[in-house]
Amino acid sequence: MDVILLERIAKLGQMGETVKVRDGFARNYLLPLGKALRANESNKKRFESERATLEARNLERKSEAQTVAEKLDGKAFVIVRSAGETGQLYGSVAARDIVETLSSEGFNVGRNQVELNTPIKAIGLHNVVLHLHAEVEITIVVNVARSADEAERQTKGESLTSADAIYGVDEDALKPEDFFDPEADGQDEDDA
Repeated sequence: MDVILLERIAKLGQMGETVKVRDGFARNYLLPLGKALRANESNKKRFESERATLEARNLERKSEAQTVAEKLDGKAFVIVRSAGETGQLYGSVAARDIVETLSSEGFNVGRNQVELNTPIKAIGLHNVVLHLHAEVEITIVVNVARSADEAERQTKGESLTSADAIYGVDEDALKPEDFFDPEADGQDEDDA
């Protein structure tokens, strides 16, 4: 189906372009959300008459997204979750959880604006991309930790999943002799 785009859509085209898309994509997404019109003569005339209004609205949305992006720039958000000794979460952190954290900090971001291909399943610092507008994209840091204290330590660069963080042991100081004693198994070096 041919449609006229009413706004820029990533990997599809710019505002005003006539593009060919699959029928289901047009019927179920583009047309109901007002992102496109069917490409026929009456809609082409309608688009041309409303073009200035659409461009002004798009510019306004973009400037709002730029403002939010400037406020979010360089921010890190802490999410506290239960996790095992190895740092594996007992649940996961999904886009919904990130949106809830952002809204508690005063940022209004939709779940569809969070680009998270797979849920976060381990503690640590994770970069998450937010698409605030078709032309505005920003990366935030999500700090997933077991407590606020651990989140602070992770921010400073301390690893919480290595042996020294879990057991209080310096991995580099360990030697094989520390784990294996040839006399402990009943054999002397002379018997071997």
